[in-house]
Amino acid sequence: MAQLGNRTYDTLFLDRDGIINRLRPGDYVKSWDEFEFLPGALNALTKCNAMFRRILVVTNQRGVGKGLMTRQALDEIHRRMLQTIAAHGGRIDKIYCCTGLSENDPCRKPNIGMALQAQKEFPEIDFASALMVGDTSSDLLFGRNAGMHTVLIGEDNPQADYISLHQFSASLL
Repeated sequence: MAQLGNRTYDTLFLDRDGIINRLRPGDYVKSWDEFEFLPGALNALTKCNAMFRRILVVTNQRGVGKGLMTRQALDEIHRRMLQTIAAHGGRIDKIYCCTGLSENDPCRKPNIGMALQAQKEFPEIDFASALMVGDTSSDLLFGRNAGMHTVLIGEDNPQADYISLHQFSASLL
């Protein structure tokens, strides 16, 4: 279990773009060739492997909904991402993604549909003992709306439980 401040966490929810891989401002990661792990992300995920019972990715992927990429291309990116993480000693237990375009889609962050899917699949998840790490206010609200504690990376926001102005991997190194 991970200790942060005076709290203990057993489940880690991570955003993907901007946390695990380099964000492409104004664009989407549409193929494995465009996917680039952030420096230190693989090492950080290896450390998280020992710290958390569950590690889950929750990601909005509008590029599929906009027709800029196929669901098969997204699945291939995730398959290769998981293989690379595992080859470096890390793990992700499951990736949940929302490809819908509507802000009212129950699975689209900041709505908590992906968190509820995870809890249904892994009933031991207690949101009060979960940590959401993201780089946008949508990630922060997703975690808050589900009753998680939150870490906002790279942005000073007084609503976050914890703030790191460094990337995710730097906060664990």
